[in-house]
Amino acid sequence: MMNNKLRRQQLEKELGIRSRHTNGHEDDIFIDIENDYVNEDRKGYQSVSDSSEGKKTSWFQRFSAKLKSVFSRKKPPAAAASAAEMETWGIKAAEASEMSVDEVVEKLKTKTTCGLSDGEANRRRLTHGYNEFKIKEDDPLWMKYLSQFKDPLILLLLASAVVSVIMRQYDDAFSIAAAITIVVTVAFVQEYRSERSLEELNKLVPPACTCMRGTELKKFLARDLVPGDNVLITVGDRIPADVRLYEAVELLVDESSFTGETEPLVKTTHSSRNSSAGGSEGEHRNDSSRKTSANNVAYMGTLVRSGNGKGIVISTGESSEFGEVFRMMQAEESPKAPLQMAMDQLGKFLSFVSFIIIGAIMLIGWIQGRQLLDMFNIGVSLAVAAIPEGLPIVVVVTLALGVVRMAEKKAIVKKLPIVEALGCVNVICSDKTGTLTKNEMTVTQVCTASGSLIEVSGVGYNDNGVVSLDGHLVTSQSHPEVAMLAETGAVCNNAHIDGGVLLGQPTEGALVAFAMKMKLFDNKRNFIRVNEDGFTHERKWMAVTCYHKDDTDARKEIHMKGAIERVMAQCSTFMCTQLDENGRKQIVALPLDETARNKMINQSNFMGSTGLRVLGLARGTELGDMTFLGMAGIMDPPRDGIKEAVRILSAANVAIKMITGDAKETAISIAARLGIYSKGGRAMSGHDVDSLDVGQLAAQISDVDVFYRANPKHKLKIVKALQELELVVAMTGDGVNDAVALRKADVGIAMGMTGTDVCKEAADMILVDDDLSTIMCAIEEGKGIFYNIRNFVSFQLSTSIAALSLIAISTLVKYPNPLNAMQILWINIIMDGPPAQSLGVEPVDKDVIRRPPRRVKDPIVTRSLIIRVVMSATVIVTGTMYVFWRELRDNIITPRDTTMTFTCFVLFDMFNALSCRSQTKSVFEIGFMANRMFIVAVGASLLAQLAVIYFPPLQRIFQTEALYFNDILHLLAISSTVLVVSEIWKCYLRWEEKQGASRKSKFSISQIMKGMIGDRGKNTDNEKNRGPQYMV
Repeated sequence: MMNNKLRRQQLEKELGIRSRHTNGHEDDIFIDIENDYVNEDRKGYQSVSDSSEGKKTSWFQRFSAKLKSVFSRKKPPAAAASAAEMETWGIKAAEASEMSVDEVVEKLKTKTTCGLSDGEANRRRLTHGYNEFKIKEDDPLWMKYLSQFKDPLILLLLASAVVSVIMRQYDDAFSIAAAITIVVTVAFVQEYRSERSLEELNKLVPPACTCMRGTELKKFLARDLVPGDNVLITVGDRIPADVRLYEAVELLVDESSFTGETEPLVKTTHSSRNSSAGGSEGEHRNDSSRKTSANNVAYMGTLVRSGNGKGIVISTGESSEFGEVFRMMQAEESPKAPLQMAMDQLGKFLSFVSFIIIGAIMLIGWIQGRQLLDMFNIGVSLAVAAIPEGLPIVVVVTLALGVVRMAEKKAIVKKLPIVEALGCVNVICSDKTGTLTKNEMTVTQVCTASGSLIEVSGVGYNDNGVVSLDGHLVTSQSHPEVAMLAETGAVCNNAHIDGGVLLGQPTEGALVAFAMKMKLFDNKRNFIRVNEDGFTHERKWMAVTCYHKDDTDARKEIHMKGAIERVMAQCSTFMCTQLDENGRKQIVALPLDETARNKMINQSNFMGSTGLRVLGLARGTELGDMTFLGMAGIMDPPRDGIKEAVRILSAANVAIKMITGDAKETAISIAARLGIYSKGGRAMSGHDVDSLDVGQLAAQISDVDVFYRANPKHKLKIVKALQELELVVAMTGDGVNDAVALRKADVGIAMGMTGTDVCKEAADMILVDDDLSTIMCAIEEGKGIFYNIRNFVSFQLSTSIAALSLIAISTLVKYPNPLNAMQILWINIIMDGPPAQSLGVEPVDKDVIRRPPRRVKDPIVTRSLIIRVVMSATVIVTGTMYVFWRELRDNIITPRDTTMTFTCFVLFDMFNALSCRSQTKSVFEIGFMANRMFIVAVGASLLAQLAVIYFPPLQRIFQTEALYFNDILHLLAISSTVLVVSEIWKCYLRWEEKQGASRKSKFSISQIMKGMIGDRGKNTDNEKNRGPQYMV
């Protein structure tokens, strides 16, 4: 993108004008233009007088302001100036679609016979800017790096490092600084790689376009287009801007990446004000979704599939419909991941505990008459030691390993905290096309005119599958009427399938694949096409006139397909089969009377109610006297494994809501097939979503399983309404239309195979194989990661509290220090080292998926965890103090005394780590060898401890002496008590859980949200202080 300085210089050179900036900002460009250069009745141009010179701020002021903004949590509004910037004389698509071509031409001061002059285009560009998206100037890398230090736990660790330096505890300061550097750097790299979503939108703007300038046809960069330009589009072109068409020749435009619609849209030139949207789906269309029904407007970034056309550019850049998506993405900030919030809470909790420790130590020392400065030094030392500097590293490593494991399962996670956030997801909003379905139209049923219902298996654009009737194989010999229908579908067709790749329209591709399954597609080559009547929105059918190449008389035959009512209107007979005298089937034509017509219409309606798109087929010698062959039912089939994934997710209290642009009947049918919608469920239209504000929608959304006729604004409002209920929302999608909702959702999930670049960049996670069932594994991984982090916190807090209590109690009762400085350092290494780190890679418990989603407000340190920590710390302190007291009975401290105490504490640590591998399951149940890294870490730690005891050089460093074998056995017996107590506690928790399960009934997610809504209505004063009311 051209920066503003270069843009200003180019405009000055092209127009011979002066420009300058105000307030020192490059974005504020004002142009002085001579009076005769501007027509006064045109809006949008601004001028400044010579006396209004802007003042520039100094570089120091700008640097100070930027540095100050780094630590400010408020961000400037993304679209503050959008209203002023949008006040141009471009026309929005919804307005242009209701205007005639002449009205558009008049408003934009242009012509259809020729284009704008270069000078006029340059003048308009001053108002509208270039046809591109303006990305906000990004913060420099150093500012982004400094912003990582805003995390409360990081700030607490920084304070600890400073205190350690002041107290000359340089080893602690170094270890804390190293931990901070690792964590901040990893977070910075992840954020830097993920913040590119807005830039990717520029890839949708084509690099070049064909445009009339004056009377000449020119090809130039699409970024130079302005409203009023006259552009030409043809097959393969990507629309360069929003264009009001005034000429369309069999023009089909693929808008799937924008609207989510599977079928390319037929474009016309008629004003929608004069031709209302007809058809059975017309009642579902509304103002908010008008972009999906503006057949006379071609939208920026969509693709021309066939035909050609001409049109007037009505809006460019951020004024276009894609620009609306762009501004919505700018306005939305990704929510903070649950783990980030939990870590913030933990940082504040540890800060509070640190101040309590300092205050308590100073108070007790003051009561004992000791020097306050000495007690302050002891208190600060203990507080610093209490802060687990290894926690951020464990969190990062655990999340990173989770990312690696999920990548092996074909799920790419872009942001580390999102791995854990998946474990909190309780609602998945899924786009239908390309996500729940394959986005490959397939013939699944065929009904002949005689009433035979044929089943067609296989999906995709290939010949894999069989055609059967009542379980018997259908061939062209056994069922000639089916063969005739398939042949007509192939002949009246412009699509081709080459190596499984469709070249043409999806609906026609489905008919080609059906003919291939009948081994009849090659029959198309036997016919020589004479004429084609293309499909139009008005007549709703397509017909080709051809003759057989072996027919010497070249007798013409018409093959037709289209809407069943329109096709039957051209028919006088219908095809039927009868047995001749020899018992062989023969084709006969019977009169198509009113009874036969109604029967076929009823069959068509029944097939349509099951989610099939029904096409009628006919053949004959002239229009109005043709023979009706039957109808083909086409659908976009569900992806393999989706129904099972929906069932498992629902059983885990994760609700799935389908959001689609389809009509109500189609949407409900697909949702029912997948198990998302059941009888008695509720579907809501985009119009209904529009009529409600976020609060009103939140009050009703619990009952809604399907949203139909939805556009990007609706999807965004749905996500916001669910988040209003304090639910954690995952949004899946593959098109540009999903990008804004993906950015707003707690977890945005993009499809890797069919997803657009914009969608992938806006998402937090990408499914490589587009398989929704992969989310099942991701949620399981996310839950397991959180419990692993909690296990680590349990181990580290119990160990650190035990160490602090041991030193504090010895100090307060005026005992000698049971551990020297090197021994304390060794214990700290064990607390933050391999045994502790290995808890973060504990394999995911297979039963974790049965647990309900974790509530976002649940902290890492819960009441149950505190009880466990205090219990374990009490056992460790009691056992260690007993050993120290027993060895100190002669009142003389010796190396043996400290060695026994030191070794006892280390063994307590190992048994405590073993018990912390699970909060509820027995270590005998999960297995000793399930986490090999833990076994290696503990084994290495024990060998190192033996070296400290028995290796002479290390004995001198740690002031230890060799212990007898009986001493080791005695210490093992004492230290194992922490494991025994932990196992008893876990047994009690499992018993309590079973008792609770027998007393409580299970609630579905709908009941959960209903309860929440009811509670919110009863007590609105406390609604912000409560989490979701579901059973744990």
